[in-house]
Amino acid sequence: MTVLHVSGARSWGGNEQQLMYLMDELPAFNVTQKLFCFEDTRLEGEASKKDVEILSVPYCKPYSSEYRNELYRIVKENKIDIIHLHTSDAVTGYVVTDLLKKLKTRTLFARKGIRGKKTSLLSKYKYNYRNIDTILCISEYVKTHFGKILSDRNKEKLVVVYNGIKVQDSRPEPDFQLREKYGIPDDLFLLGSIANHTAAKDLGVLIETMNKIVHEHGIKNIRLIQMGDFSKLTPGFKSMIAERKLEEYIIMTDFLKNAFSFLPQFDTFVVTSEREGGPSSLVEALYYKAPIVSTRVGVVDEVIEDGVNGFSVPIKSPGLMAEKILKIKNNPALKTQFTERSYEIFLQKFTAERYGEATFAVYKDMMQKELRR
Repeated sequence: MTVLHVSGARSWGGNEQQLMYLMDELPAFNVTQKLFCFEDTRLEGEASKKDVEILSVPYCKPYSSEYRNELYRIVKENKIDIIHLHTSDAVTGYVVTDLLKKLKTRTLFARKGIRGKKTSLLSKYKYNYRNIDTILCISEYVKTHFGKILSDRNKEKLVVVYNGIKVQDSRPEPDFQLREKYGIPDDLFLLGSIANHTAAKDLGVLIETMNKIVHEHGIKNIRLIQMGDFSKLTPGFKSMIAERKLEEYIIMTDFLKNAFSFLPQFDTFVVTSEREGGPSSLVEALYYKAPIVSTRVGVVDEVIEDGVNGFSVPIKSPGLMAEKILKIKNNPALKTQFTERSYEIFLQKFTAERYGEATFAVYKDMMQKELRR
């Protein structure tokens, strides 16, 4: 079986890391893999370390003739059995190419997130496109919400496969110790956040949570390290920090290599996202045994049983989030309870091996069905 992964990613995040995990697992099922992506991206560089043939092009619009011609050539010359689309613009490129050139190949789209409330007519068309055979969702939450824009016929194409993390005998070592690098004494409680500076991550709520902890509750022996790619939103976040006099309490690091390897150094891991499919960082936190306080988005309700293996709160609830963080801070036994139960859940649902096995089962099912075009 030959699978062509197609991704339009030009930055790096949890979805791209998940693709790397999948690439590691599929050879066990005798799957030959190829990747169609853009040149000079981190995705191209990381995938080149795998047993995967890279078929990259300079950046171009997914509906352009350059993109269409190359995708068509790759599919036809390499006898691709399944096209696995990993990003929204990859879906756009596929739909336009198939409309004009008739690819006649089984196609899978991986839906990994939740967008805003409005969905354009173009998006509704491409996601309901008749020749997409299967839509793989990373959680029941994504399946439910994404299904709202699909026709009844296309809802039958939805399948849930959870993301996974590779279990390793020795986990990647961080490049440095956070407390040492940033001058944080051992007796201070250390919060961590790993999130790129996008609107969906709602980092303003994270800053307001710290404001409530420090200024309303009067807790000074606490620090927050926030890791993630800076963006045009970053200056606004830094202004919020300054306006609330939190410069001493919040450190924003920008991108850090192997950010998840720092998770064991956090006393609590915090997710404030307004909308998510995963998030991948949540599954990483389970693996690295970091206590979790998260907004109730994405896969959270399928992972966290509130008060049993972590805390979950409604979105945009900085006051409640602050209270939950302080519960963990004031109760070390709770921290131990959360991490032990969370790791059990990780082993049951979220290993890379299970991710690869479940994805291959979807591929196999697709191959057994008659191709109707």
